[in-house]
Amino acid sequence: MTGERASSGERPSGEVRPSGEVRAADTARASGGARFDLPEVDAFTRPYWDAAAEGRLLIRHCAGCDRAHHYPREFCPHCWSEDVRWRPASGHATLYTWSVVHRNDLPPFGERVPYVAAVVDLAEGPRMMTEVVECEDDALRIGMGLEVTFRAGVPVFRPRSGAVPPPSSAVPSPSSASKTTS
Repeated sequence: MTGERASSGERPSGEVRPSGEVRAADTARASGGARFDLPEVDAFTRPYWDAAAEGRLLIRHCAGCDRAHHYPREFCPHCWSEDVRWRPASGHATLYTWSVVHRNDLPPFGERVPYVAAVVDLAEGPRMMTEVVECEDDALRIGMGLEVTFRAGVPVFRPRSGAVPPPSSAVPSPSSASKTTS
C-alpha cells in the first residue's frame, strides 16, 4: 500500500505527516465526516489559503519568463524556472466555460445543487477551475466579466457589475444553442 491512501482517508502505516501540517479534510473528518470541497493545506500552499481566508487571491509569478500560473507549483510550467513567487491577483476574470451541475452525491456538494462549475481566465493569464455564484444560469455567457469573492476561504467568482449581458447576446449559451423550435 506504499504511496496510496487507505479508502478511509488515513495515511498508510508508517507514513508520517510533517509537524504542524493540518489538513482541512482532517478537521472536517473529526467534526463528523469527510469533506470533498476542502483542500489539503501544506507549508507550500499555506500562503495561498491564508490569503484566501483574508479575501485575497494570490497566484504564482515567474521572474524568469514574467508569466503567471495557477494552480500553485514550485516551478514555472512555462520555462521550468524555480524563481517563482506569490503575487496578488486582480481578482478579475472572464468566463471560459461552465457546466450547471444538477447532481453530486459527495458531501457537501449535494446540498448546493444546482451549482455552476466553471473555468475562468484570470486577467493575469492563467485559467482556474472555480464556481460561479450570484448569477442565474440563463445569464451566463462565454467571455462575461467576473470578479472573485470568497466562500468559507475558497475563491469563487460572480459577475462584475454591469458584466451580465442581456439574454439576446450574440454569443449563445450552451443551453440556448441546443434548443430547437417547433
